Amino acid sequence: MSTELRTRRVHPAWIVAAVAFLALVGAAGFRAAPSVLMLPLEEQFGWSRTELSLAVTVNLLLYGLMAPFAAALMARFGMRAVTTAALLLVGAGAALSIYATAPWVLVLTWGVMIGLGTGSMALVFAATVADQWFVRRRGLVVGVLTAGSATGQLAFLPFIALLVEEQGWQQASLLVAVGAFVVVPLVLLFLRNRPSDLGITPFGAAADWTPAPRAAGNPARIALGTLARAARRRTFWALVAGFAICGATTNGLVGTHFIPSAHDHGMPETTAAGLLAVVGIFDIVGTIASGWLTDRVNPRILLAVYYAGRGLGLLVLPFLLSEAVHPPIIVFVVIYGLDWVATVPPTVALCREVFGADGPVVFGWVFAAHQVGAAIAATVAGVVRDSTGEYTLAWFGAAGLCAVAAVVSVSIARGRPAAQAGTGSGSPVDAPRAGAPR
Repeated sequence: MSTELRTRRVHPAWIVAAVAFLALVGAAGFRAAPSVLMLPLEEQFGWSRTELSLAVTVNLLLYGLMAPFAAALMARFGMRAVTTAALLLVGAGAALSIYATAPWVLVLTWGVMIGLGTGSMALVFAATVADQWFVRRRGLVVGVLTAGSATGQLAFLPFIALLVEEQGWQQASLLVAVGAFVVVPLVLLFLRNRPSDLGITPFGAAADWTPAPRAAGNPARIALGTLARAARRRTFWALVAGFAICGATTNGLVGTHFIPSAHDHGMPETTAAGLLAVVGIFDIVGTIASGWLTDRVNPRILLAVYYAGRGLGLLVLPFLLSEAVHPPIIVFVVIYGLDWVATVPPTVALCREVFGADGPVVFGWVFAAHQVGAAIAATVAGVVRDSTGEYTLAWFGAAGLCAVAAVVSVSIARGRPAAQAGTGSGSPVDAPRAGAPR
């Protein structure tokens, strides 16, 4: 490595991480949109919550099911190509949704197009960047990049709610499209696939680090083969169960139905949107702090604490919602925000610890479970609301699931320490192994 690269003040890994953060922000606009757009669409077209929830359910399913294949595609074709295509798909889906005159159009745009686009990035993108470009500070990097989604929610949500109120829901959809399209040039200019593309080593790599051969073969076969290996281990199913509950209690329930539920209690939609934006603010703090803690604390303990705290919050939420904002609901929003996706860094760390080089693709499958849980919760909560006239049973049920996730997480067995990427083995994503630790 040249003297110039050795003395470079800012390692290129941090530039890649910054661009990845902006890409995640750009794709995150839609994460905030459905909860704000649901009521205007219901009022304009007379569609039920169940019909509207179906489009969100398809989105959440594809968002998750794309994850393991996206990880394999990034390994095969590079992060830049996959990320660019994903952002274009998100932008196109959001723009075309303004022509929705029937629920099936929302299923096609919100569900299929945006689901495939956001699923091709999402948290698997964060895990891939961390594993490709970093040996040290991986937990922190995953935490920061995961917070990109929260930042997107924070950045878009108040503007979406304001546009819906003053200009209509179509203008809000166009704002989401612009947010995705504007990041594409930055990705093309500054996002690099691997350190070897610049003739350097990952941040914090040892002096004898050498890159592994790039993945070859069919990305779908790589993803499915990794699933077959991981599925033989009980730890995989424990991670799947916990993360499915994580998705159900964040994206699926609170992310989709918090604003409609608050509106049912007389709270103005813009006020409820503001509360959800505050969740985004504290999610940034909580996720970055979780990444820092993951580098230092047993991730099993962190997950158990996070799920237990989330369950307590959901248990009391039905008693906190009212027509106005009172101190107890602010306390809930702050605590729930700190906990929102704080589960991601310790889950990524466990995938790396137990499954070694297969870790990023395994996390893709675990994340798929996250979105399956979210999709089920989004639909079930809509059905509960249409059937009972309120969301109370949905909140209580989710609280019980969090207790289950806490118990499952703390009981995850320790695996053999995985070989660190960058000690002669290269990045885990680059070369999925024929056999993970068993």
